[in-house]
Amino acid sequence: MPVSLRVKNRIPQNPRRILLLTSNLHKFAEAQTILKTFGVSIVRKPAKGIEIQSDSIEEVARVCAKNAYRRFRVPLLVEDSGLFVQSLRGFPGVYSSAIYDQVGCAGILRLLAQERQRSAKFVCALAYADKNGIRIFRGAVRGQIARRLVRGAGFGYDPVFIPSGYSKPFSALPKVKAKLSHRARAFASFGRFMEKKSKR
Repeated sequence: MPVSLRVKNRIPQNPRRILLLTSNLHKFAEAQTILKTFGVSIVRKPAKGIEIQSDSIEEVARVCAKNAYRRFRVPLLVEDSGLFVQSLRGFPGVYSSAIYDQVGCAGILRLLAQERQRSAKFVCALAYADKNGIRIFRGAVRGQIARRLVRGAGFGYDPVFIPSGYSKPFSALPKVKAKLSHRARAFASFGRFMEKKSKR
């Protein structure tokens, strides 16, 4: 669904206040918490436009950000992320959101029911668009898929993803996730970029 043009008039022109296109309130809350430490304020728009079909999350984020900037003409961010499971040849990858909506964490556990190799990684591509073009900030965290679902904090695949060096999934380690997650790393990288930019 295309993004509405009407939001343009509601977006403050403060260079440190940036539009984040996402319909996911959990992602927005994570991003807001991280970027606040760098003095960057974000405003949520609950859509990121039509996504292209691509095997690259970086390309999906880049094209969405490019198209959105053409509409709004204000600095903005588009995030795309995925869970890549080694024994499933990277699946669900760029289709992580759609697959989660269809089968959830339980579906991934069923696919790996007989698998001993459970290595996986979370990857986040954050595209920042402004008058100077598009810049990509990438974050990744390696780990493995748990053998059972552990409910708790977090969202998405957090109940089944165990980060390397830990024995519990992100859902049971909210403080660890806040520091080590793929999204935390990508947004922190962007925050450092903005911090340096403001000092030039």
